[in-house]
Amino acid sequence: MTTDSNEKEPTPIDNGVSARRETVSNRSVQIVHENCEQLKQRSQKFISDGYTHFGYQTVPVQEKSSLVRNVFDSVATRYDVMNDLMSGTLHRLWKRQALAKADIRAHQHILDVAGGTGDLTQRIAKKWGDKVHIVLTDINASMLSVGRDKLINQGLVSSIEYVLADAQQLPFVDNSFDRVTIGFGLRNVTSQMKALQSMFRVLKPGGKLVILEFSKPILPGLKPLYDAYSFHVLPKLGEWVADDADSYRYLAESIRMHPCQETLKEMMQEVGFAQVDYSNLTGGIVALHWGYKI
Repeated sequence: MTTDSNEKEPTPIDNGVSARRETVSNRSVQIVHENCEQLKQRSQKFISDGYTHFGYQTVPVQEKSSLVRNVFDSVATRYDVMNDLMSGTLHRLWKRQALAKADIRAHQHILDVAGGTGDLTQRIAKKWGDKVHIVLTDINASMLSVGRDKLINQGLVSSIEYVLADAQQLPFVDNSFDRVTIGFGLRNVTSQMKALQSMFRVLKPGGKLVILEFSKPILPGLKPLYDAYSFHVLPKLGEWVADDADSYRYLAESIRMHPCQETLKEMMQEVGFAQVDYSNLTGGIVALHWGYKI
């Protein structure tokens, strides 16, 4: 991955909560300047050494989930508004494309992992009603509560179950779901390989996983513009709308730490998914990956 004058050097971050101000390790994550393969290798080594990344900060593996939880506790009530502002409502199009790729059918069991405030679940429920059964999970109780209240207020109640769950350790029996979706949640998981393995386990044979996530821009000239927006405009929006610039700075950093398109495809194949492929959306700012459990 190349760098430019608009992209910040990796530094410890402050997410607006004093406990998150402390630098828990003096090992600075320098991955921002590395290519995808180097990023993957360095991330795997960190985890094997008991460390992982939280944005650009290196933290002990056991602490990342609580740090991420604090971020989403902070932004939960303004999350949907910020999604519209940050993406110019493009996230709605990305989610429609993800669900079109999911190819959901009547009488299927659907698992929406790290579903947050329930946007994907909402769209599925509006289209299919009680013809499908949906389980919405998230590790963050605040996000799950906001999502549940939103869907109930819209009268979407009959086919939806809510479960507080870690994507790395999904509390469901093997071969339970026809479709698994995860939208903008995989990059926040401590071990993405464990999450992929967990989602593979709960899929039925023939089932399909669809991952919607921020990725790496591929259009010439897009990266410096995207970096300038991410590191200068995005935190300001977070400050003005959600009174929390630092959580949105973490968002920008977490995107840079997420595997690129080809690397995530390889990770899915390594777990056991077949017919894995992806498509770039909005010039690669977002990527849509999918694969089957055969």
